[in-house]
Amino acid sequence: MKQRLLTGWSFIRVLYVVLGLFLAVQSFLQQQWLGIFIGGYFASIGIFAFGCAANKCCGNNCTTEKSKKVDSIEKNKFEEIK
Repeated sequence: MKQRLLTGWSFIRVLYVVLGLFLAVQSFLQQQWLGIFIGGYFASIGIFAFGCAANKCCGNNCTTEKSKKVDSIEKNKFEEIK
């Protein structure tokens, strides 16, 4: 947990923390209680590095394998219809 908090900081992660805290503080000052929870949620995404703030969308399952290049046009034979 300590490693997750101290390493891997990116611009997006800092942005989540700053904007989440800003939203929570502003909501508290205006007594908008739902905004505090929403701001706290976004701040926790940045602080604890989960979700898109950690560049690991859906638990790092968003990576795809590169497919082999297939020249399907050259392999297909077309027949002209009159």
